[in-house]
Amino acid sequence: MNLKYIYRSLLVLLFTAALGGCNKWLELKPVDGIVGENYWKTKEQLSAAVTGIYASMIGLPDGVSDKLLSEYLFMWGELRADMVIPTGTASNDDNDIYNVNLLPTSTTVKWASVYRTINYCNTVIELGPGVLEQDPTLTQDQLNANLSEAYAIRALMYFYLARSFGDVPLQLKAVTSDDNVEQLAKSKQSEILDQVVADLTKAEPMAVTTYGTKAYDKGRVTKYTINAIQADVYLWMEKYTESVTACDKIINAGQFGLLSSGSMYYLFAGGGNSNEAIFEFQYDAQAQNPFYNLFSNTTRRYQVAPRVIDEIYTVDYVNEDSVDVRGYYAVQSNNNGIRKYAWDATSAASFNHWIIYRYADVLLMKAEALNQLDKGQDALDIVYQIRRRAHALEQTDLSPAPDDKDGVADFILEERAREFSFEGKRWYDLLRNAKRDNYRRLQAVLLTMVINTVSPDRQQSAINKYKDFNSHYFPIYYYELQTDKKLVQNPFYQ
Repeated sequence: MNLKYIYRSLLVLLFTAALGGCNKWLELKPVDGIVGENYWKTKEQLSAAVTGIYASMIGLPDGVSDKLLSEYLFMWGELRADMVIPTGTASNDDNDIYNVNLLPTSTTVKWASVYRTINYCNTVIELGPGVLEQDPTLTQDQLNANLSEAYAIRALMYFYLARSFGDVPLQLKAVTSDDNVEQLAKSKQSEILDQVVADLTKAEPMAVTTYGTKAYDKGRVTKYTINAIQADVYLWMEKYTESVTACDKIINAGQFGLLSSGSMYYLFAGGGNSNEAIFEFQYDAQAQNPFYNLFSNTTRRYQVAPRVIDEIYTVDYVNEDSVDVRGYYAVQSNNNGIRKYAWDATSAASFNHWIIYRYADVLLMKAEALNQLDKGQDALDIVYQIRRRAHALEQTDLSPAPDDKDGVADFILEERAREFSFEGKRWYDLLRNAKRDNYRRLQAVLLTMVINTVSPDRQQSAINKYKDFNSHYFPIYYYELQTDKKLVQNPFYQ
């Protein structure tokens, strides 16, 4: 049976069960329907619960009022950066974020869908091991593989929360009934990241390297997914040797490669699951993505910022055949539309995948870490490998000296912009580079971005805000503060 169809079917089943529960703190709805005495008896039930974790990430059944998680990941990773601008149909919340006017009432900062997935992970981690005693056909290796998926996805969700909100509540227990809903104060970002590392460390030796089919290998957590998250987390934590080690586990496995320039279409369309993909949210006709309405010419809320064509990809006015293919696949140059997710999409059929990690990301993460380890030439070798694949234009070659650490860092940062445009990574890339070495490059990265993007009448206000490090993280949505009295608003928004 189709993997994505299974996700969709189980999503409806699991959420229908869950909606009978409470509607309290963090939207951690108890999953009473899958923790009763008739559940957690067989390996099939355990497998269904794990599949429900994935289902909670890719979609919502009818009757649940929320955005899809991929829409949040797009907004969190792009709207505060410099490659997307709101259109005339954008919401007030969209415009407020773009204008550096974040408010606790903005629906964009709702974290309910993330914590909902975390709760499904917690439930599997807490109740899954008991199935080993109930079902003699379940092996320890099978149980471990299931647990590795839950630990890894919990780690990924908390990594997004830590980068987006800073300090957040750390809930590691399953909320399975109204009786065990508890209010929690925030934990420091450093504690969240330590837990992320711990979860990934626990998950890695238990994970599989393959499920035997391409769809499962790209749509479910494998050991390589865990290594990619580790590389990203260590890069954020400025643990560069560890980041390189994690990248090398993927590179040395020989299971992934860069698609040719003429095949990059298949990264996002044609069914996805390319050789370059490591982990992606898989959509289909039964579970469609939100991107058609976000980016189509008639309904789009966001479009490409002018600087993307002019400065990120650039145009060769002498030779019209000289084109960075990444710009071609990502941008509708005639109307500034975002094309990356619109290939073959219609209002009735929009199911291109949302990619979390791909091989090019691993290579450029390794390059960034190597540069910080004073291996600038090795880093540049990787960057030029990426550029050759894409036919990058000479005008975008900054040609930094290998020992110019800041110059190489800027080159990598801009190469990541070209490679991962609109994939929900740009803000995190900017913030990671700005905060490095105790925010040594705040002016060079974040404040320069403000000058390049914010309108002149709002520029000084935005610059003053970004000088406060607390402003780099989202406010807590007002509803969460009302329902959890232990929560305190993030400092900048108090």
